[in-house]
Amino acid sequence: MTMPSERTRAVLNTEQFLIKLCIPSQSPRVPKAIREEARRLLKHYPSRYNMQYIDESFEPLKDGRLDALNELSKLDQEMENGGNN
Repeated sequence: MTMPSERTRAVLNTEQFLIKLCIPSQSPRVPKAIREEARRLLKHYPSRYNMQYIDESFEPLKDGRLDALNELSKLDQEMENGGNN
């Protein structure tokens, strides 16, 4: 099970990764389209400050989907069962 501190660290590490993608001197072989996408994603990415209040700032899912890990787990089970679910 993923701990809240691990989730927070993953989000902060992802932010650093996206920032690095935006800086040509830190990632010289990254295509321009990837840099632009990283910059676009960072525009609304949660900052360290936002991470303190992240639970309050998320809107509830309207379509009732499970979180991504549960979705992947279900797909994995279906594949193991030959897609007969």
